Amino acid sequence: MTKRSPSASPEFSVREFFARFPNEDACLEHIMAVRFGGTRFTCPKCGVVDATFHKLANRRTYSCSHCGHHVNPTAGTILHDTRTPLVSWFYAMYLFCTTRHGVSGKELQRQLGVTYKTAYRIGQQIRDLTMKAQSFDALLAGHVELDEAYVGGRRSGGKRGRGAPGKTIVMGLAERGGNMKAVVIPNVKKDTLRDVVLDNVEAGSVVSTDELYSYNLLTGDGFLHGAVKHGRKEYSHYDYRSGETFHVNTVEGFWRLFKASVRSTHVQISAKHMQRYLSEFTFRANHRARVNGMFDLLVGAL
Repeated sequence: MTKRSPSASPEFSVREFFARFPNEDACLEHIMAVRFGGTRFTCPKCGVVDATFHKLANRRTYSCSHCGHHVNPTAGTILHDTRTPLVSWFYAMYLFCTTRHGVSGKELQRQLGVTYKTAYRIGQQIRDLTMKAQSFDALLAGHVELDEAYVGGRRSGGKRGRGAPGKTIVMGLAERGGNMKAVVIPNVKKDTLRDVVLDNVEAGSVVSTDELYSYNLLTGDGFLHGAVKHGRKEYSHYDYRSGETFHVNTVEGFWRLFKASVRSTHVQISAKHMQRYLSEFTFRANHRARVNGMFDLLVGAL
């Protein structure tokens, strides 16, 4: 009888994490399971089907019991030459999956007991994994909300606002009942927004936006487009002809959480790294109901 894994439940507590990954060997075994399906598979050298691979002592390597061929489960990944224990890497990924407001470099430094330089590098590489794990996501379809936002920067005197210098323009796309995407954009011109929509939204979908003039192009591209006029204090409206309710509340809720997280956890994010943080937050939003599945997706993205 197969032993039930702690990851079978939707919750993944700290106690369960360390019970599942108490040491280096447990982490390596999990990577082998994700990359090769376990320790029994067809040997790439001798061709023996269902060959058994056993771990070599004091090495991150498994050896074929028939021909001695070596397989390194971390080869070609960010873990290949790392001196940081694999348990620390796995715990950092666990923290990224269970947090709501993100994990700062200083928090990783405290939790992992490493230098800030190492903690910052681990954080950025995990964010790259969230980008990789979402690189093959399907186009958004059905009813999709679009909304742009301005992140960072301050006006003189400490006042905030869209006119503040140093802000990064970002655009969010949310499929109702489905996934969320967010990208950095250089401006809010028609051509820029049109390219993002065509690259990420299935043709013929219903699209909700605010009253930004640049979105007017969407009807001509075959989308059923409805806009809410925030300037008139309108935040939702029902269209009787199409039977659709138009609003961008889902995306705006995402931006509220993201901006609050930047202020409280990260303080500031440069435009250079903004896409990494957007991918981290959309990854968490898309898989928030399955912490364990989120963790395994990160390991799979190695």
